[in-house]
Amino acid sequence: MSTCTKNASAVVGLQWGDEGKGKLVDLLAPQFDAVVRYNGGANAGHSVVVAGERYSLHLVPSGILSPGVFAIVGNGVVVDPERLLEEVDTLESRGVDTSKLVVSDRAHVVMPYHKEEDALREELLSSSGVGEKTESSGVIAAIGTTKRGIGPAYADKVQRATAIRVGDLLRPEILREKLEMICSMKNAIFAAFRPCGTTCFDPDEITEKMVELGSRLKPMIQDTAYLLDDVRNDGGTILFEGANATMLDVDHGTFPYVTSSNSSALGMGPGTGVPPQAIGRIIGVVKAYSTRVGGGPMPTELFDEVGDAIRVRGREFGTTTGRPRRVGWLDLVALKYAAMISGATELCITLLDVLSGEEELKLAVGYDMPNGRVDRFVADGYALADAEPVYETMSGFSQDITGVRQFDELPAEAKAYIKRIEEFVGVRVGIVSVGPDREQTIIRD
Repeated sequence: MSTCTKNASAVVGLQWGDEGKGKLVDLLAPQFDAVVRYNGGANAGHSVVVAGERYSLHLVPSGILSPGVFAIVGNGVVVDPERLLEEVDTLESRGVDTSKLVVSDRAHVVMPYHKEEDALREELLSSSGVGEKTESSGVIAAIGTTKRGIGPAYADKVQRATAIRVGDLLRPEILREKLEMICSMKNAIFAAFRPCGTTCFDPDEITEKMVELGSRLKPMIQDTAYLLDDVRNDGGTILFEGANATMLDVDHGTFPYVTSSNSSALGMGPGTGVPPQAIGRIIGVVKAYSTRVGGGPMPTELFDEVGDAIRVRGREFGTTTGRPRRVGWLDLVALKYAAMISGATELCITLLDVLSGEEELKLAVGYDMPNGRVDRFVADGYALADAEPVYETMSGFSQDITGVRQFDELPAEAKAYIKRIEEFVGVRVGIVSVGPDREQTIIRD
């Protein structure tokens, strides 16, 4: 067992995802020996721009773009083998070395029936009309998943008997026996909800396909808990790459409009096997404004031309789904809560350049609730739907800052905006991103 301490760092999103974590991981990765994903699945999308070329990553850690660095998919991730191999093939076709990509044998597998179940659940939840609001709660009925089978895969993980792990793909006899039982159960459930035209899952067909995928994955599959411990014992360093974000954490986010894993920093230990005392630096990534995809409350959401303009300038369309993201002003109440939950030691502000051109900028510093004004976040999807943001207004800036590389060279208004974020949240901003390329980054001393 490793006796090293504080040799791991983490990059964690502090909003509802899409904060720009991939760019920061790509920037920092060369300083580390291993980059590891600890949660989520193909529902996560990280965009990284290197020398003008854009890479869209979903299951493969962003550290894959740094030669010589382990890119590890931890046990806390749910893996769609077909999507993972498609991603590997695409990267290799573009000249990216994937020889140090490693997948945990304990990671759970997203199976074909998980995607069917995901779509069915969303269909049933939104049967009264997608986007309509229920009279009882005032919130959107459907969760708004990506329908990639993530939630059902995590549900089967907890059910245990109906779960398939990556290591099972290398044991055809055990896999076939398990799938015989699982498909029998899944087919009965689907038939009950869709008596006409129900997809029937064949255990023999699925076994054959998964064994074939497993044979391709075999060189990548390891016990990653021991691999990470070996890295630490050898004096190496680890960078954790969070998927999704803190406000989507299944326990601490805007439940039930959350993802199916612990996507805050709290998921790192169980998702990798690395003990929490190893982590010395947690960089919380936050956009200079707010965005969200899918259902659930977002107090600062904009429905006017300002929101539309920010969406276009920020290219706010999902990496995984292509869906337009909901856009709003920066919610400092939510940010302070997320920094607390994830234990952020510093902040990275991204997409500050997108706010250029706005005459004034607004920051939510409280909520007006039915029972009065509050300055603490309400981590409940139903209660938060009643929150009306209390804003502070600051002067905007018009200068093009995409070429700025020193903090002091930012417009006074932009620096004041960052300072107000630091004051309210109580965490220093150490990194500022002013464009999509890895070079468009300001590192403060």
